[in-house]
Amino acid sequence: MTVSKEFATYACDLLAGVGPCVARRMFGGWGISTDGLTVAILGDLGSGEKLWLKANDDTAAQFRGAGCEQFMYPMKSAKAPTGVELKSMNYFAAPEDAMDSPAVMLPWARLALQAALLAQAAKMARGAKAARVAKRPKPVKKARATGPAGKPPVNKKAVAPAQRVKAANPQSVKN
Repeated sequence: MTVSKEFATYACDLLAGVGPCVARRMFGGWGISTDGLTVAILGDLGSGEKLWLKANDDTAAQFRGAGCEQFMYPMKSAKAPTGVELKSMNYFAAPEDAMDSPAVMLPWARLALQAALLAQAAKMARGAKAARVAKRPKPVKKARATGPAGKPPVNKKAVAPAQRVKAANPQSVKN
């Protein structure tokens, strides 16, 4: 159930309205990107070759409203009674009418590009936050507290039991 190179080329032509597209082999299917941003994937999940457009929480409602199927794949799971559960990705099948015309595909391709740009911005923000956290100076260790009369505190685990008794109550130990 692999996707043909011809279908990948056709999908790139359909999506060219958002920029020059490049198709690359990926997991038995294809990834389609423009300017390094993945805007679509091509895959055959058992019902034939399909173009799956990138979506996010804001654009998913538009895809669902047009009756577009969400990309779902089976994954082994000990939690599921059958041992397999369906996982989803933020990709939706392109509307059937858009598959015949780059002009009809253009608004959907723009939604996919918008989702890809927002995903990249979020990824960069997470990376910048992680870099800021990594650059923070480490806290300086506090100076050790001193024991009675300015002597260092006694490490009770390192002191023999008889010495602990003597340190706790000096009159109770006979010399």
